[in-house]
Amino acid sequence: MNSTQIRISYADTDQMGMVYYGNYLTYFERGRTEWLRELGFDYKSVEARGLYLPVLHAECNYHAPAKYDDIITIETKLTNITAASMTFNCQVKANGKLLVSGSTKLTMVNASFKPVRIPADIKSILEQNLES
Repeated sequence: MNSTQIRISYADTDQMGMVYYGNYLTYFERGRTEWLRELGFDYKSVEARGLYLPVLHAECNYHAPAKYDDIITIETKLTNITAASMTFNCQVKANGKLLVSGSTKLTMVNASFKPVRIPADIKSILEQNLES
């Protein structure tokens, strides 16, 4: 599991002073990016191989709001991997309180956006970091 902390900026909030709901998917992306970076590779290195990871499905469950200047923690873990896809679960917390939980499912595609198998070297690293 990777934990990434960020401070909520004013631009992330809506007129009610809470984080705009759609921004949580951006936070999930930040968490995935840092999770991959922690393993020693990033999206740039995957894309340099002519491979991409578009999101197939995203889900968010809202439990409590984050507000301007809060420091949030994005907890990200890989929970499923198949021949061509992977699923990440995310939790966003502030002061130990669960704010948002959800998941994203991504698939591996080539430059023509055709699904392809995850290369063996990448899949091996992912499998070593799979959590239930």
